Amino acid sequence: MTAARAAGAGLIVLSVASLFVGVGQLSADVEGLWLLAVSRAPRTAAALLTGAGLAVAGVIMQMLARNRFVEPSTAGTGQAAALGLVAITLIAPGAPLWLKMTGATVAALVGTAVFLALVRRLPPEAPLLVPLTGIVYGGILGAATTFLAFERDLLQFIGVWMNGEFSGVMLGRYEFLWVSGLLTALAFAYAHRFTIAGMGEEASTGLGLDYRRILALGLAIVSVVTAVTVVTVGLVPFVGLVVPNIVSRLRGDNLASTLPTVALLGAGLVLACDILGRVLRYPYEVPVGTILGVLGAAIFLWLLHARPARA
Repeated sequence: MTAARAAGAGLIVLSVASLFVGVGQLSADVEGLWLLAVSRAPRTAAALLTGAGLAVAGVIMQMLARNRFVEPSTAGTGQAAALGLVAITLIAPGAPLWLKMTGATVAALVGTAVFLALVRRLPPEAPLLVPLTGIVYGGILGAATTFLAFERDLLQFIGVWMNGEFSGVMLGRYEFLWVSGLLTALAFAYAHRFTIAGMGEEASTGLGLDYRRILALGLAIVSVVTAVTVVTVGLVPFVGLVVPNIVSRLRGDNLASTLPTVALLGAGLVLACDILGRVLRYPYEVPVGTILGVLGAAIFLWLLHARPARA
């Protein structure tokens, strides 16, 4: 069984389990069907779309930055999206969700472009400077976001936006995440081009690739996926970092063959952590962002010290 098929089979099991895990009990009556249609199924779909989108966005960002230690939450993209969301909220408190999402997307796009411009100035022989720069850069954006929120008494909203959780997901409140799903599918169509772009601008241009066009497309995918996720469920860390690194160690860096596995594993990781968060302190919930903050950090430390082994 291939890695993608194994991941797909595990994803089906997790999806079925997600429909039956929670405080309310499913039944064959009208109330049980309402719970399934309005809460459990949308929540499961939201977790799958979030995980797949962030994992694919992470591997695209790693290709563009040419560094395995970056992802949207460690490169300032998520923090920039939150800053844009706060700015729109302050300017137009009654703005519709699509306008807030647009503001977050523009801010994420600008923030990611600034990060890539910063890392281009770093010496290539010191790869660890790239994630350190991203952490500092994201910290500055996060501090600015917190300051603005504190001045306007919006700190309670910052807590929601900066720590992802799915307890509030219901029918009618998650559908923008399908945009993330569409962009994930678009990334599959450009997988070969992203692989070539990961070789650098000079090599890509020599191979006939329009590097600037692919760079713009990659920035757009990363920014929109991150913004949609932050606005809908909050910032979910480490998915775009650990999943691409695990797949790369096992199957290499050809995105045309590995991107489906990356998406499936990302979806499975987020859904598994969401289920775990529902059962750890039942009937209360632990946010998925908290679970992934602990688990993702542990996996990342293991990746740093484990010996690469590709099948």
